[in-house]
Amino acid sequence: MGLYVETSIRAGMDELWERSQDPAQHQRWDLRFTSIGYLPRAEGEPQRFRYATRVLPFLSVDGTGVSAGERHRDDGTRVSALRFASEHPLSLLAEGSGYWRYVPGPDGIRFLTGYDYRPRWGRFGALADRLVFRPLMGWATAWSFDRLRLWCERGTPPGLALARAIGESVLRALLCAAALVYAPPAVALLVLAAALLLPPLPGTPAARRCLRTPPGRTPVSAPRLLSTLEPS
Repeated sequence: MGLYVETSIRAGMDELWERSQDPAQHQRWDLRFTSIGYLPRAEGEPQRFRYATRVLPFLSVDGTGVSAGERHRDDGTRVSALRFASEHPLSLLAEGSGYWRYVPGPDGIRFLTGYDYRPRWGRFGALADRLVFRPLMGWATAWSFDRLRLWCERGTPPGLALARAIGESVLRALLCAAALVYAPPAVALLVLAAALLLPPLPGTPAARRCLRTPPGRTPVSAPRLLSTLEPS
């Protein structure tokens, strides 16, 4: 998989499963989606869904997908897999697939994802994906995982976590602006460095708290469940 994100969450397995698998709860913390909704399905079929992401105040990009999960496994872990695609002409993402794993451990649940996708728009799309879109997707996934962690561990509602992130970013920007205008150059450089390098407050989501490569750089294979899903 092209993108990998992992965090450790001290929460009950059922709570984490519901907040990541229930569309109404999932869309609250995942920065990549504005809305997620299940589509009707027959008994025994994989679950199909529709998603949308607001890219501008009056413009949303949508797509569809299919997912399946294994909630009861012999080793105590859980896993879900999905395939997704978008036919929206403004969507750089054409189609892709991914998985989530839930691995219980002594320090919490290892919650990890791996996913990849095919960009459209030819060479321009490939370049835009490499330089801008793919790094942005990786950051948004990690930031969202940490927001979910704060919700499960501290009870911080996702909306409040977003407000804290915006408020802290604005405060840092104002401090930098004030230092550049009023402080001597050496002091201004120190303020700029601190604003860029100091980690966010403990109650503010931060992508840097998540792993972006598997521990030990050992590749994590996609679950067999993914091979059972047809393209959406």
